[in-house]
Amino acid sequence: MWLNNLRIVLPDQVLSRGALKIENGMIAEISDKTVENAQLDGQGLIVMPGMIDMHGDMIEREIEPRPMVRMPMELGIRDLDRKLAGSGITTAYAALSFSPNSVHGHLRSYDNTSAIIHALKNMQNDLLVDHKVHVRMEINFPKAIWVIRELIEDQKVDLLSLNDHTPGQGQYRDIERLIDRLKQEKGMSHEEAAANIARRISERSRPAEQLSATLSTISELCREHNVALASHDDDTAEKIELMLSLGVTISEFPVTKEAAFHAKQKGLVNAMGAPNALRGESYSGNLSAREAHNLGLLDILAADYHPTAMIPAILQLAEMDENGLAGAVRLGSVNVAKALGLTDRGSIETGKLADLVIVNPQGVGRPIMTLREGKVIYSDGSLELHQS
Repeated sequence: MWLNNLRIVLPDQVLSRGALKIENGMIAEISDKTVENAQLDGQGLIVMPGMIDMHGDMIEREIEPRPMVRMPMELGIRDLDRKLAGSGITTAYAALSFSPNSVHGHLRSYDNTSAIIHALKNMQNDLLVDHKVHVRMEINFPKAIWVIRELIEDQKVDLLSLNDHTPGQGQYRDIERLIDRLKQEKGMSHEEAAANIARRISERSRPAEQLSATLSTISELCREHNVALASHDDDTAEKIELMLSLGVTISEFPVTKEAAFHAKQKGLVNAMGAPNALRGESYSGNLSAREAHNLGLLDILAADYHPTAMIPAILQLAEMDENGLAGAVRLGSVNVAKALGLTDRGSIETGKLADLVIVNPQGVGRPIMTLREGKVIYSDGSLELHQS
């Protein structure tokens, strides 16, 4: 099957007009010229590798679209699957937390999160996108180790990140900003919001020896079972050094330039959110992904909480990337594949999986058609594929 008349984004350049041949779900040939008798005329649109999202925490919102309004788990997973395919994402790591004392505690209980992970894995063969599991380990909840150990040993965890959402550091290092946010979002008085944060700090505080033991146990588990390990919300060079000592290879959402610079210097990969990059600012007042990109510190874009932002964010960054569109596309494809050890995908090269997204760059940009292993998993109907 030939896909013809497309701008083809290769890892290091863009072919202005060419064609791709797909055989048995793989990219079999790449031509820098158009071909005759193709099965699809791409009308000069852009074809990129399918996006690989290493951190998407949308699944809970699909299962519970409003507080305490629960939908069947299968329905929520299928809704998210379709949304991801329509966003040009062909491989998605569902970011799931075990933190029963958080504000989303009923959703992030040990039983509920485990059930989502098992359901996602059991449904895999019936879903459009290749779904993987990203466990977010809250280091202040050591009781989660037993269930995470079981999931890792059962080969149901593909990526693990070390999280600490205690107010006063990381993402929530600005206490006053957090108080103002609670007042606005929850309708609390200043005193109520301050008391809420003080309680959260107290609940999450752990002796240094206990934290050290938790971190050592988790990092050893990941090492033994070849699970990629990431840190989360790094804010200082000292924290980067600690994460390095644990075997972390990815710094997720660094919140300061200091942390991002130090991570890059030490060989870690910096991952930040597509919504942040698209908007040009972090919603919580932390490091801008666009600024990080301009400084040469951004390696990976993740959907975070809004998958439809992926393609528009990449097109936005392409305008300022020193390598143009090819450089920006790497943030959602080849760089992610390399960081997570996915050697069979992430770039348009012969012998790689035909995971592709055809994009119309007009306006903010939008996916027109998404293919996984050469099969159409999403189409808006504007291109016609003639099966041979």
